[in-house]
Amino acid sequence: MDFDFSDEQRLLKDSVDRLIADQYQFEQRKKYQAAQDGWSREVWQQYAELGLLGMPFQEQFGGFGGGAVETMIVMEAFGRGLVLEPYFATVILGGGLLRRLASVEQQQVLIPQIVQGKLKLAFAHVERQSRYDVADVATTARRDGSDWVLDGAKSVVLHGDCADRLLVTARVSGERRDRAGIGLFLVDPGAAGVSRRGYPTQDGLRAAEVALSGARVAAGDVIGQAGEALPVIEHVVDEAIAALCAEAVGTMQAMHETTLEYLKTRQQFGRPIGQFQVLQHRSVDMLVALEQARSMALFAAVMAADEDAVERRRSIAAAKVQIGRSGRHVGQEAIQLHGGIGMTMEYKVGHYFKRMTMIDKMFGDADVHLETLARLGGLFGNTKAAA
Repeated sequence: MDFDFSDEQRLLKDSVDRLIADQYQFEQRKKYQAAQDGWSREVWQQYAELGLLGMPFQEQFGGFGGGAVETMIVMEAFGRGLVLEPYFATVILGGGLLRRLASVEQQQVLIPQIVQGKLKLAFAHVERQSRYDVADVATTARRDGSDWVLDGAKSVVLHGDCADRLLVTARVSGERRDRAGIGLFLVDPGAAGVSRRGYPTQDGLRAAEVALSGARVAAGDVIGQAGEALPVIEHVVDEAIAALCAEAVGTMQAMHETTLEYLKTRQQFGRPIGQFQVLQHRSVDMLVALEQARSMALFAAVMAADEDAVERRRSIAAAKVQIGRSGRHVGQEAIQLHGGIGMTMEYKVGHYFKRMTMIDKMFGDADVHLETLARLGGLFGNTKAAA
């Protein structure tokens, strides 16, 4: 399989890499994190100017028609920079749901606003009892005339505190864990009956708890057919996991490079500690884990758009397992090889490990996806991958 980038993809990579190098040095990141939003609105506008906010959308809506490989390029660079802006929440999750589920009329209104940096989205799907099951939905939606009325609560809504609109899953019919009967609704967080409480997450991003009490949603703000949203949601989640795998590779690469630099400069017994063979072996093990993760992130990007739900789920689960295992190994080694400095808030390697840990937990950790892989018959059941 040819993994060489096209000329356009190389140009995209160069542009994003330059942006991260210019705007996301560690000291700059700390300033963005200390701001009121917890991220930089100026950098967000630079994303819009570079076309990153429109990268996965069709040209007819102002986008650039990029696919999973373009997403991989951007997210890997964002992983190296520990980017704080709500790109994943707005473009990957929210934008993915609009691309795959919204009507043409809804796309014509909403997507150009995302591309211009004027609309930020958040996907509100997690509930306290649901863990990693997107089909476990207790929030209800009932008809009231032509409108819908939503009642329930959502937890850990990524960037839900700054979102201009929330994409909320709610049950139109059926029992709490039924796969049928789940709808997706575009909710104004400032509307009556909607409240949210924002807070920082362990990796420096932002999230929110959202409560819905008689929140009214107009018929025109139902995304897709009410009650039939779950298959599309699961596909978008798989694409989001592929994007997270790419971000994880960028994060691991930064940890590995930072550790190598430290081993070359830290002196012990009159020479750099990187000259000690046992530490060289450990740094090589880190590189092996990184390259294994990179290979599976590429595989996830290739399979993310597959319309065969079983094959796609199997492939994405395998990638998430490897990413989780590799990320834990690289992160732990980076902390240990740095010694005490690796545990401080002032030094960057610990922040990378925090982000890597959160990536592992999002949409199911390595153990959860290993169970999924076993249930689906393992990766070797993927005839497309074998071919």
